[in-house]
Amino acid sequence: MDFREEAAAIAPELIALRRELHRIPEVGLDLPKTQAAVLAALEGLPLEITLGQSSTAVTAVLRGGKPGPVVLLRGDMDALPVTEETGVDFTSEHVGTMHACGHDLHTAGLVGAAKLLSAHQAELAGDVVFMFQPGEEGHDGAGHMIAEGVLEAAGRKADAAYGLHVISDMVPRGVFTTKPGPMMAASSGLFVTVVGKGGHGSRPQATLDPIPVAAAIVTALQTLVTRRFSTFEPIVITVGTFHAGTRHNIIPDRAELEATVRTFSPEALDQVEKESVKLAEDIATAHGLTAEVRFDREYPATVNDADEAAFVAATVKDLFGAERYTEMPNPVMGSEDFSRVLENVPGSYMFYGATIQDDPDEAASNHSPRAAFDDSVLADGVALLAELAVRRMARG
Repeated sequence: MDFREEAAAIAPELIALRRELHRIPEVGLDLPKTQAAVLAALEGLPLEITLGQSSTAVTAVLRGGKPGPVVLLRGDMDALPVTEETGVDFTSEHVGTMHACGHDLHTAGLVGAAKLLSAHQAELAGDVVFMFQPGEEGHDGAGHMIAEGVLEAAGRKADAAYGLHVISDMVPRGVFTTKPGPMMAASSGLFVTVVGKGGHGSRPQATLDPIPVAAAIVTALQTLVTRRFSTFEPIVITVGTFHAGTRHNIIPDRAELEATVRTFSPEALDQVEKESVKLAEDIATAHGLTAEVRFDREYPATVNDADEAAFVAATVKDLFGAERYTEMPNPVMGSEDFSRVLENVPGSYMFYGATIQDDPDEAASNHSPRAAFDDSVLADGVALLAELAVRRMARG
């Protein structure tokens, strides 16, 4: 099996599929056009296909000709509520929605892996589960698919799982990168409503103004990070929204703020939940107001199995050469719901450089309205996914 050559042969159709998907981005768990495009692309392949019940997920199982391990390959399919500014000739036709994180490449790439592996069905010593997942961007699509049995889709639990994510900056084009252990942070949300008593802006003494109290909570959250946690324990608390009031001369009854919280260790997560909630409540109480606080644990940390991460690195080097792989020096504070798969199945997640710039530091980042991805990298990403599946099955 020469997957590099075979992937190159189907690259034009995969690029065409990617650009079709780019034109019709859809957000969340309900992606009917995307699902239809995937099903059309998989038509004729020897796959057992199951559709999601609570989402437009597609699970496809390829039965190998010989018994062996079950390998899961995942590609997410959803887009973002972003207005595209790339200027490409296949720009989004859905105003206000864009594939700004490269999931169109992930979807087309997983279709490509299904095509390559299906062509070698009789030779495969095991089964492959192709996980076409909606709702990665904040909708817990992986959780929905796991609840509906994607990990056991082949009739028994997957033995290994792999996911690939393109990056529009940071990583040189065509370079793969991963690391053993924690790779991406756990994500949580902190939601605070400070409740006071509004009134006229000229008579603050007759009110309980929630705005300065909420502002004090914002600054105190940063002190919490620097004074209550070790400098060797990575934690980020970023307040992303702050809403209060309707006019410049009216003190409102309420002020609301929302923050994202990123952690790696379970111990740090437990502590930051307990202390951030207490901090907000106590600051409000100290000023004679109250705080309604909610802390939502969204996604766990993405933790690669050490052996599987080493296996990915070795496979990349064998297939493409050592210059096409670099180990991540540090994890990133972004989050990913493939973490739910890796909580249950040993495996590895990896990043893949798809920048259109010669210098990735000059490129717009993922989630930017100007994020652009070079789809010439598709073929090698497909070849790697197929190669990982075959080599992992051969390990038994």
